[in-house]
Amino acid sequence: MTTQQSPVPVRSLEPTGAEVPSTVPTHWYNLAADLPEPVPPHLHPGTREPLTPDDLAPLFPLALVQQEVTTERYVEIPQTIREIYALWRPSPLVRARRLERALGTPARIYYKYEGVSPVGSHKPNTAVAQAYYNALEGTTKLTTETGAGQWGAALSFAGALLGLDVEVWQVRASYDAKPYRRAQMEVYGGICHPSPSDLTEAGRAMLAADPTTTGSLGMAISEAVETAAKDPAAHYALGSVLNHVMLHQSVIGQEALVQLDEAGEGAPDVVFGCAGGGSNLAGLTFPFLGRNLREGTTTRLVACEPAACPSLTQGEYRYDFGDVAGLTPLLKMHTLGKDFVPPAIHAGGLRYHGMSPMVSHAVHLGLMEATAVEQDDAFVAGTLFARSEGIIPAPESTHAVAAAIAHARAATEPEVIVLGLSGNGVLDLPAYAAYV
Repeated sequence: MTTQQSPVPVRSLEPTGAEVPSTVPTHWYNLAADLPEPVPPHLHPGTREPLTPDDLAPLFPLALVQQEVTTERYVEIPQTIREIYALWRPSPLVRARRLERALGTPARIYYKYEGVSPVGSHKPNTAVAQAYYNALEGTTKLTTETGAGQWGAALSFAGALLGLDVEVWQVRASYDAKPYRRAQMEVYGGICHPSPSDLTEAGRAMLAADPTTTGSLGMAISEAVETAAKDPAAHYALGSVLNHVMLHQSVIGQEALVQLDEAGEGAPDVVFGCAGGGSNLAGLTFPFLGRNLREGTTTRLVACEPAACPSLTQGEYRYDFGDVAGLTPLLKMHTLGKDFVPPAIHAGGLRYHGMSPMVSHAVHLGLMEATAVEQDDAFVAGTLFARSEGIIPAPESTHAVAAAIAHARAATEPEVIVLGLSGNGVLDLPAYAAYV
C-alpha cells in the first residue's frame, strides 16, 4: 500500500493574463462612505480604547486592516482576484417564474444565485481576497472557524489557488452532521478539526466546562485566533462580521443592481437576505442601501435570521466580544451574549451570537429591517423552491426564501422582490431528509 503526499501549495499572485469579462466588478463598494453616522469603532479588549492599525497587525495583513477602517466609497479589486472571480462571476440573477406561478402572486421574484461558485456559496468572494492579501504580505498559513463548512471550504479553495496552508476549526454540531463539507476542505488541502478541541487552551477549557457541548462559532473563533496569535507565520481569516468582509461581498449587490436594470426593473421594492454574521446579507443589500442613501430610492431591505439564534430581533445592541474566550476586539453589534450556545440547527452558518457591526448599525439607524424564521418554515420554503426552480437552497438561504415567499403570498399588486440564494444545499441533504 502506497501513501500519497498532498501537493505543496504553489504561490501564484501575479495576474495570468486571462481575459476577465467586463461584467466582473472592478471595485468593491463600501457602505461606510454613505452612512449618515459612522459605525462605532472596534475597541481593544484590554484597554477598551478604539483599536489602532497596530492592534490588528498580529491577526491581519496591512491591506485588510486599511480596508477595515477606510471610508472610501470604492476600493479597487486587484487583477489577480478578478481573474479568480471570473471563474464564476458575475453570478446569475434569475426570474423565479415557476415559483411565482406556484404562489399565484402578482409579484415578480428574482434570486441572485451564489451557488455557482466552485465551492457552492458566496464565501469565496472574501476568501480569495483575504488569501491574496495575506500571501502578498508573506503569510504562509491561515487559521479560521466555520459553521456549516462553506467558509472553511472557501478558504481552503483560496489557499490552494494562492499558496497558503489552511487550518479550520468547525463547530462540532456541523462537523458531525456534515462530513462531506469536511471532505471538501480536505480535497482543497485544508485541515479541519471539530470545535471545541483539545488542541488549544481555549478549547480545553470549553471541554472541561461542558464535555458534551455541540460547540458554537464563538468557540471556534477562540481556537482559530489563539492558534494564529501563537504562530508568527500565520494569520487569522474571518468569514463574516468585520467590515472588510462586508466590503468584499459587495460584488453580489453591485452585480444585482446592473442585472435588474438590464431586466428593465430598476430599483426593486424589497430585498431579502439570510443573516448569521452578516456577510451574504451585506453583500447583497449594501449596494441597494447605498443607492437609497445617495439617490433617494426606497427599496426595503430585510435581514432574515433563524428564530433559534435571533441576534437582530432579540439581541441587545452593545459592545461584546466576537468569541467566547474574549480574545477578539469588542464590537458594537446586536448580540445574544458571547456565551450563548444556540441549538444545533441545520443552518450552521447562521449559528452566531452576534451580528456584523455594520449590519447592526444599519438596523439600529432604521435603514434595514429584520425578521426571525423558524427552522421548519425555512425547510418547507426551501423544498417548495427546489420543486419550483430546481435548485436546492443551502439551509441558510432557506430563511430568506421563506420570508420572500411569505411576502409574495401577501402581495396584491405587482412588485419586484429580490432574494439572495447564498449557496446550494447539495452537501446539506441529510438536513432536508426530515422534511421530504
